[in-house]
Amino acid sequence: METTTVETTSYYHPIGIIPILIILALAVIPYWKIWSRTGHSGAWSLLMLVPLANLISLWVLAFKEWPAMRGRQ
Repeated sequence: METTTVETTSYYHPIGIIPILIILALAVIPYWKIWSRTGHSGAWSLLMLVPLANLISLWVLAFKEWPAMRGRQ
């Protein structure tokens, strides 16, 4: 009986991770600025990386009272 071995290839090579990190930063930074300008914590922007949570957080942003706008209306 012959045994076979399977070599696994790592897809997480350091050169491959750099473009992924750049794309993630490009996705989060604008939302961080938007959340911060509305008076909320910029950490809300990290939800942009979570499927379905990103849609919910945008709805919260759209319809929740903004702390930065309190007293202006």
